[in-house]
Amino acid sequence: MDEHPIHDIFVIGGGINGCGIARDAVGRGYTVFLSEMNDLASGTSSGSTKLIHGGLRYLEHYEFRLVRESLMEREVLWRNAPHIIWPMRFVLPYAEGLRPAWLIRLGLFLYDHIGGRKELPATKTLDMTADPAGKPLKKLFKKAFEYSDCWVNDARMVVLNARDAADRGATIRTRAKVVGARRDGEHWIVSVENLRDRRVEEVKARLIVNAAGPWVDHVLSAAVGQNDVHNVRLVQGSHIVIRKKFDDPRAYFFQNRDSRIIFAIPYEEDFTLIGTTDRDYQDDPKSVAISDAEIDYLCDAASEYFSQPVKRDDIVWTYSAVRPLYDDGASKAQEATRDYVLKAEHPEGSAPIVNIFGGKITTYRRLSEAMLEKIEDLLGKKGKPWTANAALPGGDFPAKGFDAEVKKLKNIYPFLDFAHARRLTRLYGTRAKTILGLAKSSADLGRNFGADLYEAEIRYLAENEWAVTAEDVLWRRTKRGLRLSKEQAAELDKFMRGLANMHTAAAE
Repeated sequence: MDEHPIHDIFVIGGGINGCGIARDAVGRGYTVFLSEMNDLASGTSSGSTKLIHGGLRYLEHYEFRLVRESLMEREVLWRNAPHIIWPMRFVLPYAEGLRPAWLIRLGLFLYDHIGGRKELPATKTLDMTADPAGKPLKKLFKKAFEYSDCWVNDARMVVLNARDAADRGATIRTRAKVVGARRDGEHWIVSVENLRDRRVEEVKARLIVNAAGPWVDHVLSAAVGQNDVHNVRLVQGSHIVIRKKFDDPRAYFFQNRDSRIIFAIPYEEDFTLIGTTDRDYQDDPKSVAISDAEIDYLCDAASEYFSQPVKRDDIVWTYSAVRPLYDDGASKAQEATRDYVLKAEHPEGSAPIVNIFGGKITTYRRLSEAMLEKIEDLLGKKGKPWTANAALPGGDFPAKGFDAEVKKLKNIYPFLDFAHARRLTRLYGTRAKTILGLAKSSADLGRNFGADLYEAEIRYLAENEWAVTAEDVLWRRTKRGLRLSKEQAAELDKFMRGLANMHTAAAE
């Protein structure tokens, strides 16, 4: 067997676009190597508002194609990943002096009808003096509009795409940084540094997909050797997570007087997620963190609506990410297009590179299909599009069958309490049984690190989902970081380091 095979495609970046493209491509018969310099979904793809949505506010900026494509994707993605995606109703209170009611109604009419909605319920008007949705809000809101979108566990969607790609034959490397790429005729020779042992290997490929997100221009200048590139506008979006503000399962869509909007969304059972901000960002994306001004903005904006004001003391966690939007010259950060742009560079007789600028998590699958059309033009066609009707790992059950799956798991493993069974099903779907194996009691799951996080689950994540550190587990794979103490997190970190050392030794 050739020790240095020539891959068809080398993907730079383990976010949602990179992993989605790797999965689609390998499923069509291309050979794929993906390199991510940190953890999967460690950048933009785990810092979203966690919605599979059409983008109601994008209608104001006449982004009709993007909104229609996004709306069409909601039910496709829900059907293929019903463990990590589910429908959610959104309550948009009507506020005097902001967008007129007729404009909101028109937007919601388009929202209901241009995207092929079949299973999601339609928009309706609420009397906020009688509906439970009015209870947590100030009494001045008399009317609201309720519409449908979907929630997604964004970081898990990335990992599940990577897992499926690997299951189909793709090579997925994390903590592996591209430090150079040069053309050698019709091939690329890509230098990849393993950031854990500093070894550098060279990988040959016929085509590069640059899906580095906020680092896409950096890859072009530092690794590929192009100078003075500027294709993306970096926009910071920050969120706060607070102790639960309301018991209603619906989310809120709040308009602000500066024409921006924020969401307040039920989160991880006992919390409320509030965001996002939109502001231009000039610094290194790896250093992004919420600012005091953003915290004040989100607290103040939410307090305009909630009868109990949102204070800094309510905050239990914050997260911030940089969105790499295509620089279309828009004057305001919130007006910059969320659409994606794919640009191929293919000098005569030399290896091509295709760069991704922009995009949003909702349209990642369609972006992947658009990328594969470009790849087919450059490398030749192989298999047909296939992802529209293919479940992500663990999602092989009916879209409306989540509760039945929880019951099945509970019946097989009666020692699980209901909340634990539900959490495992939410994260892993039908693959929860792989984690639990032949366990007859909680003791069979090994050490408990706190908040129903057992050793069996940790080992599964390390062996199957590229988890290396406690942060990978607590803040991207499970969100148990919201419930573990600092001492418990430190114990988990020590355990993860031991696992990593064992895997390194085994590899040698």
